[in-house]
Amino acid sequence: MAVRIKLPGGTLKMKVYRELRGRERSRRIPVLKMGSLYFTWWSNRPRPLNNPPGAPDDPDLSQVTR
Repeated sequence: MAVRIKLPGGTLKMKVYRELRGRERSRRIPVLKMGSLYFTWWSNRPRPLNNPPGAPDDPDLSQVTR
């Protein structure tokens, strides 16, 4: 069973591989693997379903300053 920790801005979840959802397995959301545990971050910010990660208007990417 997944452990959920509600934080400002989103939810941090700890899971094992068999509990991962498709978006987590395909790394469309941030995922960190430590041993046999997967830590996933589900942001409270809405993201369009057809917007792939890394798109120019992706709010999760920080802007590079020159």
